[in-house]
Amino acid sequence: MARIPPQDFEDEEGDAKGAEDFRPLTAEEVQNLRLQQPLLSIWRVVLAQAVVGLAVAALTWLFTGRVSAAWSAAYGALAVVIPAALFALGLTSKTSTINVGTAVFAFLLWEMVKMGLTIAMLYAAIWVVKDLSWPAMLVGLVVTMKVYWVVFAWRKVFHPQA
Repeated sequence: MARIPPQDFEDEEGDAKGAEDFRPLTAEEVQNLRLQQPLLSIWRVVLAQAVVGLAVAALTWLFTGRVSAAWSAAYGALAVVIPAALFALGLTSKTSTINVGTAVFAFLLWEMVKMGLTIAMLYAAIWVVKDLSWPAMLVGLVVTMKVYWVVFAWRKVFHPQA
């Protein structure tokens, strides 16, 4: 295994390289940066997931002609949307934003709750959905779950103030 020698991070005067390039942003630069990269509400992501879940269920019914397959796809989408909504509710509560420590703890806690609820819903699917179609349910689950990436990629479309 080849070793890469450590880099010399000091220039001729003994200053760290790049230190002269560092400067704090002005208020105007911060405002421009926020306009270029707007924050995205977690509730918009949940809403987009719900809309895509309904679309997947409708398309499943349209292409298969089976109501049970459409219900299976819808249940797969719900196995993403309901835990994500609970996660969003937990993260946006006042107790989760007291300080940095509680925010980190809340994120970890609500992420575990989200994963546990998703697994429980998938486990219960066989009893909840009559004539369950596993492929349709998994398509609804995966497509709805991947909406995160689409929403973040099209952030400006979902953020009208920008």
